[in-house]
Amino acid sequence: MARFGQVMTAMVTPFTDDGALDLDGAQRLARWLVDHGNDGLIIAGTTGEAPTLTHDEQVDLVAAVVEAVDVPVIAGTGSNDTASAVRNTKRCSDAGASAVLVVTPYYNRPPQAGIEAHFRTIAAATALPVMMYDIPVRTGRKIATETLLRLITQVDNIVALKDAAGNPGVTAGLIADAPEDFEVYSGDDLFTLPLLAVGAVGTVGVATHWTGLEHQDLFAALDRGDLATARAVNQQLLPSFGFESGDLTPNPIPTKALLNAVGLPAGPCRPPVGPVQVDLGPEALALLSGLRVGAEFGLT
Repeated sequence: MARFGQVMTAMVTPFTDDGALDLDGAQRLARWLVDHGNDGLIIAGTTGEAPTLTHDEQVDLVAAVVEAVDVPVIAGTGSNDTASAVRNTKRCSDAGASAVLVVTPYYNRPPQAGIEAHFRTIAAATALPVMMYDIPVRTGRKIATETLLRLITQVDNIVALKDAAGNPGVTAGLIADAPEDFEVYSGDDLFTLPLLAVGAVGTVGVATHWTGLEHQDLFAALDRGDLATARAVNQQLLPSFGFESGDLTPNPIPTKALLNAVGLPAGPCRPPVGPVQVDLGPEALALLSGLRVGAEFGLT
């Protein structure tokens, strides 16, 4: 079993209609996700609109979700300012997080030496396990394999990678050279099955807001060596992967639209992602009609 569980969701952050943080809604959504196939939750990540949250809001959000569920709660504490990330990491550690997720510094595009120092400094600020997050399409920088391997082998509490780099071949080489107890999690739903094939142990998903049960089916099939069933489940999920983001409606707009359409806590997106001009509700309901949770909402 993976350290944090096989199926995890990068949870959206519910807001009220006027854009205030909805802590009650976050607790209800967290419990619903756990009841529908999630082994763990990522709080205040990119899907959680972390750039629009104050550090106080992030700490309150982590504490609320920790109180609500009995699964690992991983707090997104990264920033492109190392000192700020250190402060946030310490506060979210104190708020009860099980681990922290730290993204590559974004926008300022530091050299590999700066990226390495960033992760080392943040890891030294907490006793919690650290999951690095490599997503060059958003950050503008890929964490080099050599940098990853130094961090993995030299920093005891850097234990995992959320991989959204989009190159399973490179990830296969990393896994081959990394210690056996180091874990890679898919950070891009489209690449989950390919990454599992080369040694990843789980997923941090977006579609898993509504496909947690199907993802558990996929993992169960792989665990018993049934690749044909795993492929069939993955093919069933492709429409969800296509729905979750796009140029017109980037993540987390579609996820919040789907949750709002079935009455689960989500609310609007904060600017600059919101306001949203496209009604995705009908498409979301049609998507759910072919999935296991559809029956719960009377859609099958």
